[in-house]
Amino acid sequence: MARHLYSCPLRWSDMDAFGHVNNVVFLRYLEEARIDFMFRLAPGDGSPSFAGGSVVARHEIDYVRPLVHRHAPVTVESWVTKIGAASLTIAYEIKDPEQVYVRASTIVVPYDLAAERPRRITAEEKLFLQEYLDQEPAAA
Repeated sequence: MARHLYSCPLRWSDMDAFGHVNNVVFLRYLEEARIDFMFRLAPGDGSPSFAGGSVVARHEIDYVRPLVHRHAPVTVESWVTKIGAASLTIAYEIKDPEQVYVRASTIVVPYDLAAERPRRITAEEKLFLQEYLDQEPAAA
């Protein structure tokens, strides 16, 4: 089982009045990592998978410890915990080698933009997602 790793830079504008990354900004970090992960299938071979669109149906997020601004990026580690017929769940940890700042998950629904409705996960997408499938949380 593979894990997707995304190096996420911190921006000065991510900070709140208390000097740490604002809670809402963490959702942006998850979005950046999710897009980087899901669209890796399409570019190399011209696959249309996931290119048609997807929508977020649910986020769950646990803030483990504050993250303050620094020049070094954080790592967003992602993996798939569930693949359904028309949805998938992605789990994440935003972390450094020595500590975790956030644990989260997102339910994503593939979406047909032309038909304006959800669609099923294709066989190609499922094969790609299975490489990252792990129901277990990351090692603490």
